[in-house]
Amino acid sequence: MRIYFSVMTIMLLFATVAYGQVDSTKVSVEVKIESSSDRTTEKEVYKRPVRVKTSWFSGFDLGFANFSDHTDYNSAEAQAFAPGSNTEWFDLKNGKSINVNIWVFQQKINLIHTHLNLKYALGLELNNYRYTNPIRFNKNQPYVSWDNTADRTYRKNKLAADYVNLPIMLNVNFGNPSNRFASNEKHSGCGVKVDKGKEWGFSAGISIAYLYSARNKTITSDEGKEKLKNNFNLNPWKLAYVGELNLGYFSIYGSYAFKSMFKNGLDMTPYTIGIRL
Repeated sequence: MRIYFSVMTIMLLFATVAYGQVDSTKVSVEVKIESSSDRTTEKEVYKRPVRVKTSWFSGFDLGFANFSDHTDYNSAEAQAFAPGSNTEWFDLKNGKSINVNIWVFQQKINLIHTHLNLKYALGLELNNYRYTNPIRFNKNQPYVSWDNTADRTYRKNKLAADYVNLPIMLNVNFGNPSNRFASNEKHSGCGVKVDKGKEWGFSAGISIAYLYSARNKTITSDEGKEKLKNNFNLNPWKLAYVGELNLGYFSIYGSYAFKSMFKNGLDMTPYTIGIRL
């Protein structure tokens, strides 16, 4: 844990220094003009790529949340956490187990000619795990129990785990930088066309997330909607490998945690995959 916080601190210090050195008012311009009395004038202006690019509320992710279950259900620890549990207890409705990420702040630092960049962001990571079986979470141990109530049916049964998330990645961009602006002029009129470079490449790194909210929400035939808020022995910190494949107008993202999302009892390593817009 101490090592990863040190890495994060070094990266953020580097970003701060780089940001302080940026002078966005300095640009180098080369103008090429061809004109005649009856011919369109074409002009291309090249602007030096911005060293630091900052975005606010610039996008969101929509994908699937799941976990790799490595729990030894024969162990005393697992049975104390969820008495009578087995591998089938925590089966998910995969199509309804959703991950949503909302990015409040993103920043990219150009390291080498816009093709190698340092990227980091701050946002909210929202995970909903929808269970197929009638399991209920409790505030104290045993944290999970099987609901044997006669004639009760479940319309919804989910565990929601929400985090504040800080990913830090190195980005490789094979696309053209967004630094060319072309304009066409004819007599006194002016038409402007902007050529924006799209990002094609990939990013990889780690993320550090803190759990700020967790709850078990159920909708049953007799109780209706019930919501229980608690941490359910979830780890407050989550470290994960993160990556994205940039495809111009959108990206495919994924994450895989270093270890189980629970402190003990259940060994479930969460992961996500989806589309970044």
